[in-house]
Amino acid sequence: MSAPYKPPYDITPAILSLVAESAAEVGRLGVLSGQGSVPKLRRENRIKSIHASLAIENNTLTLEQVTAVIEGKRVLGKPSEIQEVKNAFAAYEAMAGWNPHSVKDLLAAHRLLMAGLVDDAGRFRSRSVGIAQGGRVVHLAPPADRVAGLMKDLLAWLKRTDTHPLVASSVFHYELEFIHPFADGNGRMGRLWQTLILSHWNPLFAFLPVETVIRDRQSDYYRVLGTCDKAGNSTAFVEFLLAALLTALLEVSGTDQVSDQVTDQVKSLLKVLGTKPLSAVECMTRLKLSHRPTFRANYLHPALTSGLIERTIPDKPNSRLQKYRLTEKGRAHIS
Repeated sequence: MSAPYKPPYDITPAILSLVAESAAEVGRLGVLSGQGSVPKLRRENRIKSIHASLAIENNTLTLEQVTAVIEGKRVLGKPSEIQEVKNAFAAYEAMAGWNPHSVKDLLAAHRLLMAGLVDDAGRFRSRSVGIAQGGRVVHLAPPADRVAGLMKDLLAWLKRTDTHPLVASSVFHYELEFIHPFADGNGRMGRLWQTLILSHWNPLFAFLPVETVIRDRQSDYYRVLGTCDKAGNSTAFVEFLLAALLTALLEVSGTDQVSDQVTDQVKSLLKVLGTKPLSAVECMTRLKLSHRPTFRANYLHPALTSGLIERTIPDKPNSRLQKYRLTEKGRAHIS
């Protein structure tokens, strides 16, 4: 009798550190939630998650358009992209009723997510597939006749493993992308199912917009997938996803902290921006910071959310030429 399947990955010092930091942040957010200090941003975060997850798959609708579709308003756009939004919202809303270890629920989720977009929604693929980049195949998925067995083994491992859910969900995400069980929709299914797994560990994750962080690091997302394919294990991908999860947690935490008052961190950022616009790197240098996620979560994001600072290139938030400057409201805080 063969041993039960165990996906190949290693627990590195970086993984242990990221798990510890994330767990601590989850605990802190839970305390704030219990005190009623966390703003009611669940719907907004869910919309951000849907917009980002679909943007990764080349959906061109803006956040405002996605919001309008979900609110039932008429939107000018490609019918298929509008359908993707409706399906994704329905899937995320139904998520609480699914068992993360169930093949039946996995297929039901895919059926809901891909309804009206593909002919085989809710069914494992029946043909071989490969992932191509630049005209060459970078990943050849396992044969179609092995998919059902591989997914059964993977879900069985997920059910019995005592690995921390932060790690187990990331391993599952990678393994699903590697198996590529569906003809289409594998990326959004991987992100949806990781959210489901984590929400069973802590309900906060049901509304954590980690997809927005992955979208901002999309090229790294695909690069690390390729690295893991070559290495034969998911370790690097686990580290990548854990870093993205921690960033999302810190950003939500930063938004909550600044909701009622300007924190000391934000005040220090306002002071360094008092003379002229600065890039993120320039701000971090002046603040003597080296950890970018901490800077974004505790300094930059809260200041932007509160309207104390603004981007110099607002229509291209991720531009390499982006800088930040004080608003009138921000100048009033340091005058």
